[in-house]
Amino acid sequence: MSDFQIKKILIANRGEIALRVIRAAKELGIKTVAVYSVADKDSLHVRFADEAICIGPPPSAESYLNSTRILAAAEISGADAIHPGYGFLSENADFAEQVIASGIIWIGPNHHAIRQMGDKALAKATMKEAGVPVIPGSNGIVKEVYTALQIANEIGYPVILKATAGGGGRGMRIVRNAESMESIFGIASAEAESAFGCADLYLEKYIEQPRHIEVQVIGDKYGNIIHLGERECTIQRRHQKLIEETPSPVITPERREIIGNAAVLGAKKVNYDSAGTMEFIYDPEGKFYFLEMNTRIQVEHPITEQVTRIDLVKEQIRVAAGEKLSKTQDQVHMRGHCFECRINAEDPDRNFLPSPIPITALHFPGGPGVRIDSCAYDGYVIPPYYDSLLGKLIVFGIDRHEAIMRMRRALEEMIVEGPKTTIPLHIKIFNDPVFVSGKFDTTYLETVSFLKNK
Repeated sequence: MSDFQIKKILIANRGEIALRVIRAAKELGIKTVAVYSVADKDSLHVRFADEAICIGPPPSAESYLNSTRILAAAEISGADAIHPGYGFLSENADFAEQVIASGIIWIGPNHHAIRQMGDKALAKATMKEAGVPVIPGSNGIVKEVYTALQIANEIGYPVILKATAGGGGRGMRIVRNAESMESIFGIASAEAESAFGCADLYLEKYIEQPRHIEVQVIGDKYGNIIHLGERECTIQRRHQKLIEETPSPVITPERREIIGNAAVLGAKKVNYDSAGTMEFIYDPEGKFYFLEMNTRIQVEHPITEQVTRIDLVKEQIRVAAGEKLSKTQDQVHMRGHCFECRINAEDPDRNFLPSPIPITALHFPGGPGVRIDSCAYDGYVIPPYYDSLLGKLIVFGIDRHEAIMRMRRALEEMIVEGPKTTIPLHIKIFNDPVFVSGKFDTTYLETVSFLKNK
């Protein structure tokens, strides 16, 4: 690969996604640079990268969110590309622009697309203009309660208020009648201001009992964009995903083509040129509506890799280096079924309270069709400063039944002693008849009897 444009990648992230990028880079013959906070000095991404540079103390604002220190590390190490992973600065358009201005290759979408799709209200308007179905609601930011009441009266209750700069369920509030609009509007606005530094809200019709379907897309710098099928991300707790699967048990091949084409249409509208995800709400009648676009690699990308046999991180690197996509749409084929369980250091019986304590014993499952993406090891001390994800258990089967049976087996084999984890909850879910039937919606975890403190 002597003629390959990228020679050394700095990974501006931590944990399992940093390891994932390191592995892809090594297989492409590319050197890697890890950055780490003081809290992560013993992390695996630091050990397995070719170089490692400390960029600050544990708080994210002073390390993984500090663009100046990350760019300095890139300069010191001679890295000619930066991969942001997910979270932290991955969807920060200003950072992407700074990277390019510094003469470094940005392994992600162009900053114009990040900025356009990062503003939820603007993203919705853009998709509507592109012809992608959108949920009825406001045309942009709703400044006043009076305006919110007018719109809600037109489209009907219930409605949902959302932070335009939001994510992760923060700044989102359901309004079921006009009487409660004023108080809920104030609460949502204050929450948005506190979480994102921006109090702006927009309003949408609230879809009851929906499913959460997302479509993986990837584009290059020559205008080629394809989709790699859908992922079912409906099993969530307070808008945080716990289990993902592909294909969705409710999406037929005909519907896959329709929703996939809509995702590509939306991505083309913003000249998308990397890996990204178009997220949709799917209602009980089979109608789908654009929700948002994630302009980065997703936590759940491995399940798409397993059923398509396409390495998404390698593909990201190649298109950033100026290569064309390795596949055309008609060369993409989904085979089999795949699940991903997010294994978090949390106690489901105590309202998912984080459990950041040392791991005293660890055993990962193995066997056919089992993949582990994890930063954990025996003796690893979980830092309390970041998210609680210990790793992702990914299981592939020839069909949904085999994948479920294999996931049950793999979960029972997985041993994590020390911290509380979500493994017991996953075991219960994969043995629940409702989940096994595939007939569930985003309220699933609110209705099960085996989850305390719902």
